[in-house]
Amino acid sequence: MIDLRSDTVTKPTPAMRRAMAEAEVGDDVYQEDPTVNRLEARAAEIMGKEAGLFVPTGCMGNTIGMTVHTEHGQEVICDSRAHVLNYELSMMAWFAGCLARAIPTERGHLSWEAIAKEIRPVGPHAAPTGLIAVENTHNVAGGTVYPLEQLAEIKRGAESRGLPVHMDGARFFHAATALNVAPVEIAQYADTVMFCLSKGLGAPVGSMLVGTQKQMDKGRLLRKRLGGGMRQAGVLAAAGLVALEEMRGRLGEDHANAAYLAEALAQLPGIAVEPYAGTNIVFFDVAGTGMTAAELADRLLAKGVVMIAMGPYRMRAVTHFDVDRAACEEAVALLGQLLHN
Repeated sequence: MIDLRSDTVTKPTPAMRRAMAEAEVGDDVYQEDPTVNRLEARAAEIMGKEAGLFVPTGCMGNTIGMTVHTEHGQEVICDSRAHVLNYELSMMAWFAGCLARAIPTERGHLSWEAIAKEIRPVGPHAAPTGLIAVENTHNVAGGTVYPLEQLAEIKRGAESRGLPVHMDGARFFHAATALNVAPVEIAQYADTVMFCLSKGLGAPVGSMLVGTQKQMDKGRLLRKRLGGGMRQAGVLAAAGLVALEEMRGRLGEDHANAAYLAEALAQLPGIAVEPYAGTNIVFFDVAGTGMTAAELADRLLAKGVVMIAMGPYRMRAVTHFDVDRAACEEAVALLGQLLHN
């Protein structure tokens, strides 16, 4: 099976399995798990922040990240296709108690000019703005990466209006790899950053939230409320440490394989590939094949290739370390055979 659904489907590496088996553990609710403590400290160090918080999922990390900055009844400015708005079960409203002020964008990237027009002050009618949320890389926009100058402009503008910035960096290290910069060069433009250990980096579970010590102290309480107070979580954090230290450096391979897919898919009849963003996500339109995305996904599955429909005619392929170049080439060949029959 060639699984290109997502980079969440990877299996832990042998090094991760060894680290998990040998992990030194304690009770993390009491902050006594040494492996979790090392992971949180290392994540904060890499991102240039004071402290980190290990959470089970990216959804939980984003929920906590938005909640530490806001009060119930405020608005969160985000892109209209943002993951925090469309794919996280309305946790922005259900838990943080905030309303999304969604701004349509072309590539998933907010601009300060657009944000400034939507900021609401405290007053007797509109809900006040409490937070700006950016997504980097942007999933459904095709894995697009914010230019650093655009993030810097947003951060400067936010500070001038007394507003915090949260970054949904589920695939943060793909952005750093694509820009060829140190993680801190991106993270400096957000007050809190969430990044996944289980997307791209290959850990079996877990995400990180980083920010100030005060924010993470509050976040730890919110994590408990969400059911994320784990006990001997070092067995999971050990895999996360391996992911952080050993897997970031190979993400360029996934980008190269995605670039190959984008070019090769564009040569197939009826396939229209969206502009490739330079990371590990490829979106393409299949309307020209005479099939819906769901129909084509079913036929591909029968041939041993897994991709997902992201709309009536839109499909997505995501590269990762469990699918090498040869597997990508085979996937394209099998799709070509299907379309020519």
